[in-house]
Amino acid sequence: MRNIIIAPSLLSADFSRLGKEAQRCERAGADWLHLDVMDGHFVPNITFGAPVVQALRPHTSLFFDVHLMIDHPERFVGEFLKAGADGVTLHAEAMEGGCLSQALDAIHAAGKKAALSVSPGTPIEAIYPWLERLDMVLVMTVEPGFGGQAFMEDMLPKVSALRNELTRRALDIIIQVDGGVTERTIGPAAKAGANCFAAGSAVFNSDDAKEAIEKLRAACRGG
Repeated sequence: MRNIIIAPSLLSADFSRLGKEAQRCERAGADWLHLDVMDGHFVPNITFGAPVVQALRPHTSLFFDVHLMIDHPERFVGEFLKAGADGVTLHAEAMEGGCLSQALDAIHAAGKKAALSVSPGTPIEAIYPWLERLDMVLVMTVEPGFGGQAFMEDMLPKVSALRNELTRRALDIIIQVDGGVTERTIGPAAKAGANCFAAGSAVFNSDDAKEAIEKLRAACRGG
């Protein structure tokens, strides 16, 4: 069985106490912390930028999985790397080929993980030319921009197609899904081929984050 990565999504945390929320996730057994950066342009919402990532970095040793839902993210990749990002996810829809290539090079030059994401309306095949240069692919299972949305089950064929393509090319790349991940949806996503799960409400809205994460892992194995 593939290594399962549970990445609580900070978008659902209490923003008045982000440092403590990050520490709660670490104590609860999370593998990564998923940080959604939104600019109000690429998506119709605004969250936080590199200064918040930098402020959070001393509070936890968790892997910082920084998801840039912003226009022209190549302009800011360096800032997030300096702020403490361990992995940076770029949206294929937000940049042109030349800029994307440079951004991936910058991420890898810093010794960090590079990922590409596709929104629901983007065919998974759009990122196939980049697969050999990626450490992870994120398949959005909601429309990017807001937390608490329902899981889009019709995105699972994209996950399966991607897993099949990675197997065909003998590539060891993480497949992440983000959006609506719960005990009910994580099993089918794992069965389709995903092994990294950004879960917001399922963790942060729980009274016991450790129990919530354990239940997600169990449901994932059951998938």
